[in-house]
Amino acid sequence: MKPYYQDNAVTIYLGDCRDIAPTLGKFDMLLTDPPYGMNYQSSHRQKHDRFDKIAGDDKFPLWLFDYSGTHASFVFCRWDNLTELPKPKSFIVWDKGQHSMGDLKHEYGRQWEGIAFYAGALHGFTRRPTDIIRIPCVKPSFSHPNEKPAGLITNLLGHTKGETILDPFAGSGTTGRAAKDMGKTATLIELDEKYCEIAARRMSQEVFPL
Repeated sequence: MKPYYQDNAVTIYLGDCRDIAPTLGKFDMLLTDPPYGMNYQSSHRQKHDRFDKIAGDDKFPLWLFDYSGTHASFVFCRWDNLTELPKPKSFIVWDKGQHSMGDLKHEYGRQWEGIAFYAGALHGFTRRPTDIIRIPCVKPSFSHPNEKPAGLITNLLGHTKGETILDPFAGSGTTGRAAKDMGKTATLIELDEKYCEIAARRMSQEVFPL
């Protein structure tokens, strides 16, 4: 399959990851932010500038664990996904510095997102991290409704040995951008062409030292 974009560090494929991932072989790390199975639509209260609903967000894609990394896997999820996910080795809390909307009358304002961590057969830490990461969320994000800050992805990748990363739900390409800046390689898969284009543009931007 021909990549949508490719350079010496990042390869991006446009298409359904269920078709593409089985053709790619093994990776050191799986790092991805999949649909949580909640039919989410960002900015749904606004009349303008709404994002479309996330494709395939009717249930959590448990099949992605077929592509777990040989060193480690990081899977973003909600707290209520834990009953259906394989039991993680650790559960990482990303404190994003501001709470979400949700049920304003009967639910606490949730200020964090979860990341299930799985150690692979070849896992090793470069140094042992803590399970709380405090990094402000991306705001406002005009490229993707669930864009993660590059610093968060860098933090996750930086503590674990492994050089090759797979992200089958790539969105706007933050995993690829972080991997490239760290001197690692990443393969991204994204179903929506507009996000592939955003990701490709991010990969083509050179980063110069201050």
